Amino acid sequence: MFHIWNMKVAIIGGGAAGFFSAFSSKEHHPNAEIFLYEKSDKILSKVKISGGGRCNVTHACFQPSALSKFYPRGAKSLKKAFKFFQPRDTIKWFSDRDVALKTESDNRMFPISDNSQTIVDCFLRELQIKKIELIKNARIIKIIPNINGYYLCFKNHKIYFDKVIIASGGSSKSRGFDWLKNLGHHIISPIPSLFTFNMPNESITKLMGVVVKNAKVRIQGTKLEYQGPVLITHWGMSGPGILKLSSWGAKFLHERNYEFNVQINWISIKSEQDVFYFFSEKFDSLKRKKMANANPFSLPNRIWLYFLDKLHICPNSIWSDLSKKNINRLINILLNDVYEVSGKTTFKEEFVTCGGVSMEDVEENTMQSKVCPNIYFAGEVLNIDGITGGFNFQSAWTTGFIAGKLE
Repeated sequence: MFHIWNMKVAIIGGGAAGFFSAFSSKEHHPNAEIFLYEKSDKILSKVKISGGGRCNVTHACFQPSALSKFYPRGAKSLKKAFKFFQPRDTIKWFSDRDVALKTESDNRMFPISDNSQTIVDCFLRELQIKKIELIKNARIIKIIPNINGYYLCFKNHKIYFDKVIIASGGSSKSRGFDWLKNLGHHIISPIPSLFTFNMPNESITKLMGVVVKNAKVRIQGTKLEYQGPVLITHWGMSGPGILKLSSWGAKFLHERNYEFNVQINWISIKSEQDVFYFFSEKFDSLKRKKMANANPFSLPNRIWLYFLDKLHICPNSIWSDLSKKNINRLINILLNDVYEVSGKTTFKEEFVTCGGVSMEDVEENTMQSKVCPNIYFAGEVLNIDGITGGFNFQSAWTTGFIAGKLE
Protein backbone atom coordinates (compact mmCIF):
# COMPACT_ATOMS: atom_id res chain seq x y z
CA MET A 1 0.00 0.00 0.00
CA PHE A 2 1.26 3.48 -0.85
CA HIS A 3 1.73 5.75 2.17
CA ILE A 4 2.08 9.51 2.05
CA TRP A 5 4.99 10.52 4.28
CA ASN A 6 4.42 13.38 6.70
CA MET A 7 0.82 13.75 5.60
CA LYS A 8 -1.20 15.81 8.07
CA VAL A 9 -4.77 14.61 8.64
CA ALA A 10 -7.48 16.32 10.67
CA ILE A 11 -10.51 14.45 11.94
CA ILE A 12 -13.36 16.69 13.06
CA GLY A 13 -15.56 15.17 15.76
CA GLY A 14 -14.76 13.22 18.92
CA GLY A 15 -17.54 10.68 18.64
CA ALA A 16 -17.70 7.09 17.46
CA ALA A 17 -17.12 7.85 13.77
CA GLY A 18 -14.36 10.37 14.51
CA PHE A 19 -12.36 8.00 16.68
CA PHE A 20 -12.74 5.12 14.24
CA SER A 21 -11.74 7.36 11.32
CA ALA A 22 -8.61 8.33 13.24
CA PHE A 23 -7.71 4.69 13.93
CA SER A 24 -8.28 3.71 10.32
CA SER A 25 -6.19 6.66 9.06
CA LYS A 26 -3.23 5.59 11.18
CA GLU A 27 -3.59 1.93 10.23
CA HIS A 28 -3.65 2.73 6.52
CA HIS A 29 -1.06 5.55 6.74
CA PRO A 30 1.30 4.77 9.64
CA ASN A 31 3.58 7.74 8.91
CA ALA A 32 0.81 10.33 8.82
CA GLU A 33 0.25 12.84 11.62
CA ILE A 34 -3.33 12.41 12.84
CA PHE A 35 -5.14 15.11 14.82
CA LEU A 36 -8.59 14.50 16.30
CA TYR A 37 -10.58 17.65 17.10
CA GLU A 38 -13.63 17.83 19.40
CA LYS A 39 -15.51 21.12 19.80
CA SER A 40 -16.51 20.42 23.43
CA ASP A 41 -14.77 18.90 26.43
CA LYS A 42 -16.75 15.64 26.04
CA ILE A 43 -15.81 12.69 23.86
CA LEU A 44 -17.65 9.49 22.89
CA SER A 45 -20.86 10.74 24.54
CA LYS A 46 -23.18 8.38 22.69
CA VAL A 47 -20.84 5.45 23.22
CA LYS A 48 -21.08 6.04 26.97
CA ILE A 49 -24.88 6.11 27.16
CA SER A 50 -25.80 3.66 24.40
CA GLY A 51 -27.74 0.57 25.41
CA GLY A 52 -28.44 1.90 28.89
CA GLY A 53 -24.73 2.36 29.54
CA ARG A 54 -23.77 -1.05 28.14
CA CYS A 55 -22.95 0.16 24.59
CA ASN A 56 -24.76 -1.64 21.80
CA VAL A 57 -21.62 -1.94 19.64
CA THR A 58 -23.15 -3.60 16.58
CA HIS A 59 -25.74 -6.13 15.40
CA ALA A 60 -25.18 -9.80 14.51
CA CYS A 61 -26.25 -9.53 10.88
CA PHE A 62 -23.45 -10.51 8.53
CA GLN A 63 -24.93 -10.20 5.03
CA PRO A 64 -24.51 -6.68 3.57
CA SER A 65 -27.81 -6.82 1.69
CA ALA A 66 -29.75 -7.90 4.78
CA LEU A 67 -27.90 -5.48 7.05
CA SER A 68 -28.58 -2.49 4.79
CA LYS A 69 -32.34 -3.03 5.16
CA PHE A 70 -32.17 -1.74 8.74
CA TYR A 71 -31.39 1.78 7.49
CA PRO A 72 -34.34 3.99 6.51
CA ARG A 73 -31.86 6.42 4.93
CA GLY A 74 -28.61 5.41 3.22
CA ALA A 75 -29.37 1.73 2.61
CA LYS A 76 -28.15 1.71 -0.99
CA SER A 77 -24.80 3.31 -0.12
CA LEU A 78 -24.27 1.13 2.93
CA LYS A 79 -25.00 -2.07 1.04
CA LYS A 80 -21.81 -1.35 -0.92
CA ALA A 81 -19.90 -0.02 2.10
CA PHE A 82 -20.59 -3.12 4.21
CA LYS A 83 -18.57 -5.15 1.70
CA PHE A 84 -15.50 -3.28 3.00
CA PHE A 85 -16.31 -3.35 6.72
CA GLN A 86 -19.27 -5.05 8.39
CA PRO A 87 -20.18 -6.46 11.84
CA ARG A 88 -17.88 -9.45 11.42
CA ASP A 89 -15.00 -6.98 10.96
CA THR A 90 -16.17 -4.97 13.96
CA ILE A 91 -16.11 -8.08 16.14
CA LYS A 92 -12.58 -8.91 14.98
CA TRP A 93 -11.36 -5.33 15.49
CA PHE A 94 -12.45 -5.36 19.11
CA SER A 95 -11.31 -8.94 19.68
CA ASP A 96 -7.83 -8.03 18.45
CA ARG A 97 -7.80 -5.45 21.25
CA ASP A 98 -8.97 -7.91 23.91
CA VAL A 99 -12.57 -6.67 23.94
CA ALA A 100 -14.89 -9.63 23.46
CA LEU A 101 -18.48 -9.03 22.35
CA LYS A 102 -21.56 -11.11 23.11
CA THR A 103 -24.77 -11.56 21.14
CA GLU A 104 -28.14 -11.23 22.87
CA SER A 105 -31.37 -12.97 21.85
CA ASP A 106 -32.41 -10.06 19.60
CA ASN A 107 -28.97 -10.07 17.89
CA ARG A 108 -27.77 -6.86 19.54
CA MET A 109 -24.10 -7.10 20.47
CA PHE A 110 -22.49 -5.73 23.62
CA PRO A 111 -19.12 -6.03 25.35
CA ILE A 112 -19.18 -9.02 27.69
CA SER A 113 -18.50 -6.57 30.53
CA ASP A 114 -21.94 -4.99 29.92
CA ASN A 115 -20.19 -1.67 30.48
CA SER A 116 -19.69 1.04 27.86
CA GLN A 117 -16.57 2.19 29.68
CA THR A 118 -14.89 -0.93 28.26
CA ILE A 119 -15.29 0.55 24.76
CA VAL A 120 -14.25 4.03 25.86
CA ASP A 121 -11.12 2.68 27.57
CA CYS A 122 -10.28 0.62 24.49
CA PHE A 123 -10.50 3.71 22.28
CA LEU A 124 -8.40 5.84 24.63
CA ARG A 125 -5.72 3.15 24.73
CA GLU A 126 -5.78 2.98 20.95
CA LEU A 127 -5.23 6.75 20.74
CA GLN A 128 -2.07 6.39 22.81
CA ILE A 129 -0.80 3.33 20.97
CA LYS A 130 -1.27 5.01 17.60
CA LYS A 131 0.04 8.38 18.84
CA ILE A 132 -3.06 10.24 17.66
CA GLU A 133 -3.39 13.69 19.18
CA LEU A 134 -6.78 14.51 20.69
CA ILE A 135 -7.60 18.22 21.03
CA LYS A 136 -10.76 19.13 22.98
CA ASN A 137 -12.62 22.45 23.11
CA ALA A 138 -11.49 23.09 19.54
CA ARG A 139 -14.43 24.47 17.60
CA ILE A 140 -13.73 24.82 13.87
CA ILE A 141 -15.34 27.96 12.51
CA LYS A 142 -14.51 27.59 8.84
CA ILE A 143 -12.68 25.41 6.32
CA ILE A 144 -10.71 27.22 3.61
CA PRO A 145 -9.44 25.34 0.53
CA ASN A 146 -5.73 25.87 -0.20
CA ILE A 147 -3.92 24.23 -3.13
CA ASN A 148 -4.34 20.46 -2.45
CA GLY A 149 -5.42 20.77 1.17
CA TYR A 150 -7.36 22.91 3.61
CA TYR A 151 -6.94 25.43 6.39
CA LEU A 152 -9.01 24.70 9.47
CA CYS A 153 -9.92 28.02 11.04
CA PHE A 154 -10.27 28.17 14.83
CA LYS A 155 -11.14 31.22 16.91
CA ASN A 156 -7.65 32.74 16.95
CA HIS A 157 -5.62 30.72 14.47
CA LYS A 158 -5.67 28.42 11.46
CA ILE A 159 -3.80 25.19 10.63
CA TYR A 160 -3.14 23.58 7.27
CA PHE A 161 -3.97 19.90 6.64
CA ASP A 162 -3.50 17.71 3.61
CA LYS A 163 -6.68 15.75 4.25
CA VAL A 164 -9.75 16.30 6.42
CA ILE A 165 -12.29 13.75 7.65
CA ILE A 166 -15.53 15.29 8.87
CA ALA A 167 -17.27 13.16 11.50
CA SER A 168 -19.00 15.99 13.33
CA GLY A 169 -22.28 14.13 13.88
CA GLY A 170 -25.85 15.17 13.26
CA SER A 171 -27.45 18.52 13.99
CA SER A 172 -31.00 19.30 15.03
CA LYS A 173 -31.01 22.47 12.90
CA SER A 174 -30.03 23.14 9.28
CA ARG A 175 -27.71 25.97 10.31
CA GLY A 176 -25.53 23.36 12.01
CA PHE A 177 -24.50 22.29 8.50
CA ASP A 178 -23.92 25.80 7.08
CA TRP A 179 -20.13 25.43 7.23
CA LEU A 180 -20.40 22.39 4.96
CA LYS A 181 -23.00 24.00 2.75
CA ASN A 182 -20.62 26.93 2.26
CA LEU A 183 -18.11 24.48 0.76
CA GLY A 184 -20.70 23.55 -1.87
CA HIS A 185 -22.27 20.44 -0.36
CA HIS A 186 -25.95 19.69 -0.66
CA ILE A 187 -27.59 19.36 2.75
CA ILE A 188 -30.73 17.33 3.39
CA SER A 189 -32.61 19.30 6.06
CA PRO A 190 -32.29 17.44 9.36
CA ILE A 191 -35.34 16.12 11.17
CA PRO A 192 -35.52 13.87 14.24
CA SER A 193 -35.35 10.11 13.98
CA LEU A 194 -35.63 7.62 16.87
CA PHE A 195 -38.04 9.39 19.17
CA THR A 196 -40.82 8.42 21.58
CA PHE A 197 -44.52 9.23 21.19
CA ASN A 198 -46.24 11.72 23.50
CA MET A 199 -49.84 10.92 24.47
CA PRO A 200 -50.95 13.72 26.84
CA ASN A 201 -54.65 12.88 26.48
CA GLU A 202 -54.41 9.11 27.00
CA SER A 203 -55.01 7.42 30.35
CA ILE A 204 -52.71 4.50 29.48
CA THR A 205 -49.80 6.66 30.71
CA LYS A 206 -50.92 5.74 34.24
CA LEU A 207 -49.35 2.33 33.51
CA MET A 208 -45.84 3.79 33.17
CA GLY A 209 -43.18 1.12 33.43
CA VAL A 210 -45.28 -1.63 31.84
CA VAL A 211 -43.62 -3.43 28.91
CA VAL A 212 -45.45 -5.48 26.30
CA LYS A 213 -42.75 -7.63 24.74
CA ASN A 214 -44.13 -8.20 21.26
CA ALA A 215 -46.65 -5.65 20.04
CA LYS A 216 -47.23 -4.50 16.48
CA VAL A 217 -47.57 -0.72 16.12
CA ARG A 218 -48.94 0.93 12.99
CA ILE A 219 -49.37 4.58 12.07
CA GLN A 220 -52.99 4.89 11.04
CA GLY A 221 -53.58 5.88 7.42
CA THR A 222 -50.20 4.49 6.30
CA LYS A 223 -48.44 1.20 5.72
CA LEU A 224 -45.83 2.13 8.30
CA GLU A 225 -45.66 -0.47 11.05
CA TYR A 226 -43.11 -2.19 13.28
CA GLN A 227 -43.20 -5.10 15.69
CA GLY A 228 -41.28 -5.21 18.95
CA PRO A 229 -41.33 -4.34 22.67
CA VAL A 230 -43.45 -1.33 23.69
CA LEU A 231 -42.82 0.53 26.94
CA ILE A 232 -45.54 2.65 28.55
CA THR A 233 -44.08 5.89 29.95
CA HIS A 234 -45.51 8.76 31.96
CA TRP A 235 -45.63 10.82 28.75
CA GLY A 236 -46.73 8.13 26.26
CA MET A 237 -44.97 5.20 24.64
CA SER A 238 -41.36 4.20 24.01
CA GLY A 239 -39.38 1.00 23.57
CA PRO A 240 -37.80 -0.57 20.46
CA GLY A 241 -41.13 -1.03 18.67
CA ILE A 242 -41.92 2.69 18.94
CA LEU A 243 -38.38 3.95 18.29
CA LYS A 244 -37.97 1.82 15.18
CA LEU A 245 -41.34 2.93 13.84
CA SER A 246 -40.38 6.57 14.45
CA SER A 247 -37.26 6.05 12.36
CA TRP A 248 -39.11 4.61 9.37
CA GLY A 249 -41.84 7.24 9.69
CA ALA A 250 -39.55 10.20 10.45
CA LYS A 251 -40.37 12.29 7.37
CA PHE A 252 -44.10 11.53 7.36
CA LEU A 253 -44.47 12.26 11.07
CA HIS A 254 -42.50 15.51 10.74
CA GLU A 255 -44.85 16.61 7.96
CA ARG A 256 -47.80 15.81 10.23
CA ASN A 257 -46.22 17.91 13.01
CA TYR A 258 -46.24 14.75 15.16
CA GLU A 259 -50.06 14.73 15.38
CA PHE A 260 -51.36 11.29 14.41
CA ASN A 261 -52.96 8.08 15.68
CA VAL A 262 -51.24 4.78 16.33
CA GLN A 263 -53.02 1.46 16.07
CA ILE A 264 -51.61 -1.29 18.27
CA ASN A 265 -51.94 -5.04 18.06
CA TRP A 266 -50.93 -5.97 21.59
CA ILE A 267 -50.78 -9.73 21.03
CA SER A 268 -49.36 -9.89 17.47
CA ILE A 269 -51.94 -12.45 16.35
CA LYS A 270 -52.84 -11.51 12.81
CA SER A 271 -56.61 -11.83 12.58
CA GLU A 272 -59.82 -12.04 14.61
CA GLN A 273 -60.33 -15.54 13.25
CA ASP A 274 -56.95 -16.60 14.65
CA VAL A 275 -57.85 -15.12 18.04
CA PHE A 276 -61.19 -16.98 18.07
CA TYR A 277 -59.30 -20.18 17.30
CA PHE A 278 -56.88 -19.41 20.12
CA PHE A 279 -59.81 -18.81 22.49
CA SER A 280 -61.53 -22.06 21.52
CA GLU A 281 -58.40 -24.03 22.39
CA LYS A 282 -58.02 -22.28 25.74
CA PHE A 283 -61.67 -21.93 26.75
CA ASP A 284 -62.05 -25.12 28.77
CA SER A 285 -59.21 -24.05 31.05
CA LEU A 286 -60.55 -20.47 31.29
CA LYS A 287 -64.31 -20.76 31.64
CA ARG A 288 -64.47 -21.18 35.44
CA LYS A 289 -61.84 -18.55 36.19
CA LYS A 290 -62.19 -14.85 36.94
CA MET A 291 -61.29 -12.48 34.10
CA ALA A 292 -58.76 -10.68 36.29
CA ASN A 293 -56.87 -13.86 37.13
CA ALA A 294 -56.93 -15.62 33.78
CA ASN A 295 -55.10 -13.67 31.09
CA PRO A 296 -54.68 -16.10 28.18
CA PHE A 297 -52.27 -13.88 26.22
CA SER A 298 -49.55 -13.52 28.88
CA LEU A 299 -49.90 -9.76 28.84
CA PRO A 300 -48.65 -7.82 31.88
CA ASN A 301 -51.42 -7.95 34.47
CA ARG A 302 -51.66 -4.16 34.81
CA ILE A 303 -52.41 -3.66 31.12
CA TRP A 304 -54.84 -6.61 31.09
CA LEU A 305 -56.81 -5.02 33.94
CA TYR A 306 -56.60 -1.68 32.10
CA PHE A 307 -58.26 -3.23 29.03
CA LEU A 308 -61.04 -4.76 31.15
CA ASP A 309 -61.66 -1.40 32.81
CA LYS A 310 -61.60 0.38 29.44
CA LEU A 311 -64.32 -2.01 28.20
CA HIS A 312 -66.29 -1.82 31.48
CA ILE A 313 -65.88 -5.56 31.98
CA CYS A 314 -65.97 -6.52 35.64
CA PRO A 315 -62.58 -8.11 36.52
CA ASN A 316 -64.34 -10.46 38.95
CA SER A 317 -66.70 -11.83 36.31
CA ILE A 318 -66.24 -15.42 35.12
CA TRP A 319 -64.99 -16.10 31.61
CA SER A 320 -67.99 -18.32 30.82
CA ASP A 321 -70.30 -15.37 31.60
CA LEU A 322 -68.66 -13.11 29.03
CA SER A 323 -71.16 -12.17 26.31
CA LYS A 324 -70.38 -12.63 22.64
CA LYS A 325 -70.49 -8.83 22.25
CA ASN A 326 -67.86 -8.35 24.95
CA ILE A 327 -65.71 -11.11 23.49
CA ASN A 328 -65.74 -9.22 20.18
CA ARG A 329 -64.93 -5.94 21.94
CA LEU A 330 -62.07 -7.57 23.83
CA ILE A 331 -60.65 -9.08 20.66
CA ASN A 332 -60.91 -5.72 18.91
CA ILE A 333 -59.00 -3.86 21.62
CA LEU A 334 -56.28 -6.51 21.65
CA LEU A 335 -55.85 -6.33 17.87
CA ASN A 336 -56.81 -2.75 16.99
CA ASP A 337 -56.26 -0.50 20.01
CA VAL A 338 -55.95 3.18 18.98
CA TYR A 339 -54.16 6.05 20.73
CA GLU A 340 -53.79 9.71 19.88
CA VAL A 341 -50.22 10.96 19.61
CA SER A 342 -49.51 14.64 20.10
CA GLY A 343 -45.80 15.41 19.97
CA LYS A 344 -42.56 13.54 20.46
CA THR A 345 -39.76 13.29 22.99
CA THR A 346 -36.09 13.06 22.10
CA PHE A 347 -33.19 12.80 24.49
CA LYS A 348 -30.27 15.10 23.74
CA GLU A 349 -27.50 12.57 24.33
CA GLU A 350 -29.18 9.94 22.16
CA PHE A 351 -30.44 12.34 19.52
CA VAL A 352 -30.41 10.86 16.01
CA THR A 353 -31.32 12.79 12.90
CA CYS A 354 -32.11 11.87 9.36
CA GLY A 355 -30.60 14.48 7.08
CA GLY A 356 -27.13 15.89 6.62
CA VAL A 357 -24.67 15.77 3.75
CA SER A 358 -26.33 14.19 0.72
CA MET A 359 -24.84 10.85 -0.29
CA GLU A 360 -24.98 12.10 -3.88
CA ASP A 361 -22.04 14.33 -2.95
CA VAL A 362 -19.96 11.41 -1.64
CA GLU A 363 -17.97 8.66 -3.37
CA GLU A 364 -19.43 5.51 -1.80
CA ASN A 365 -16.23 3.47 -2.10
CA THR A 366 -14.02 6.08 -0.39
CA MET A 367 -16.37 8.45 1.49
CA GLN A 368 -14.53 11.28 -0.27
CA SER A 369 -16.45 14.41 -1.19
CA LYS A 370 -17.21 14.79 -4.89
CA VAL A 371 -17.34 18.54 -4.30
CA CYS A 372 -14.11 19.04 -2.31
CA PRO A 373 -11.26 16.60 -3.06
CA ASN A 374 -9.38 15.44 0.05
CA ILE A 375 -12.37 15.98 2.32
CA TYR A 376 -14.03 12.80 3.58
CA PHE A 377 -17.15 12.11 5.62
CA ALA A 378 -18.08 9.54 8.26
CA GLY A 379 -20.99 8.88 10.61
CA GLU A 380 -24.15 10.83 11.28
CA VAL A 381 -23.01 13.98 9.46
CA LEU A 382 -24.09 12.03 6.37
CA ASN A 383 -27.73 11.50 5.41
CA ILE A 384 -27.57 7.98 6.83
CA ASP A 385 -29.44 6.66 9.85
CA GLY A 386 -30.41 3.26 11.15
CA ILE A 387 -33.03 1.98 13.52
CA THR A 388 -32.14 1.19 17.10
CA GLY A 389 -30.17 -2.00 17.72
CA GLY A 390 -26.51 -1.19 17.08
CA PHE A 391 -26.99 -0.13 13.48
CA ASN A 392 -25.98 3.52 13.86
CA PHE A 393 -22.71 2.52 15.51
CA GLN A 394 -22.06 -0.02 12.75
CA SER A 395 -22.50 2.65 10.08
CA ALA A 396 -20.10 4.85 12.10
CA TRP A 397 -17.46 2.08 12.19
CA THR A 398 -17.98 1.28 8.50
CA THR A 399 -17.89 4.81 7.12
CA GLY A 400 -15.05 5.73 9.50
CA PHE A 401 -12.99 2.76 8.37
CA ILE A 402 -13.51 3.57 4.69
CA ALA A 403 -12.89 7.31 5.11
CA GLY A 404 -9.68 6.54 7.00
CA LYS A 405 -8.21 4.86 3.93
CA LEU A 406 -7.84 8.39 2.51
CA GLU A 407 -7.85 7.09 -1.03
